Amino acid sequence: MILQRSLPFAPWADPRTRRLPGILPLDMADWLRVDDAYAAQMALRDALIADRPEAVIGQTAMAKAAVDELFDFTLAHLPDGFTRKADRITRPDGTEIALDPAQPLHTLGRLVQQDLCLMQEDGAGEHLLSAAVLCFPAGWLLAEKLGQPMMRIHAPVGKYTEDVGRRVQRLLDAVRVETPLWRANAHHSRAPLFNPQSETTPKESLDQGEMPFVRSERQCLVRLPRSRAVVFSIHTYLVRRTDLTADQTTALEAFPLHRA
Repeated sequence: MILQRSLPFAPWADPRTRRLPGILPLDMADWLRVDDAYAAQMALRDALIADRPEAVIGQTAMAKAAVDELFDFTLAHLPDGFTRKADRITRPDGTEIALDPAQPLHTLGRLVQQDLCLMQEDGAGEHLLSAAVLCFPAGWLLAEKLGQPMMRIHAPVGKYTEDVGRRVQRLLDAVRVETPLWRANAHHSRAPLFNPQSETTPKESLDQGEMPFVRSERQCLVRLPRSRAVVFSIHTYLVRRTDLTADQTTALEAFPLHRA
């Protein structure tokens, strides 16, 4: 298991984020993070992209311009710790990555810890998942979600009601370039970071045994200025329950998490 030593933000412990969608303003200087699990997470991302690219990278035809923009946009927002020389970037863990504009999602997936998903309007008033580099799925398959609108993507999620779907759609419509947003979720888990599961897998077969970890996703919504696509980025934290702070543990008693 690849773990962080602590969880910097516990959404169940903050009244602003306990209820869906729990949105907060994002400082773009804090969009892309590098934490204590960076080297280990990136080694896993490198292996998945090299060995199973069809499982972790997907792109629809409509996404070409947005993906190209995402490539330049992300490189321009890399935080401290990255060093660029011409067409190569050295990561904070010392690994040198060649920049390949012909494979933008492959390249970005090997640079940042965050999974990057693009949401674009489908012309019928909904946003659909048009492209992604998704190395750390929490119980879903990119192949089943790519090209699908938000309500269809979340069909297996009981809490994602039509009312929640309408609120999320309004949120996606309202995200502006100058006002990026973020939220966080959390649940008990025993699964590794790369945990693809089909929608057809019986959920009762997954909800067995001890759940020694807390998995939390820091999800950011950032509007790209040219294509107007929304970047949905996911920074995944996986920590032992015993590594939560005393306050985080106490809050769990009042606001217990789901198992997943």
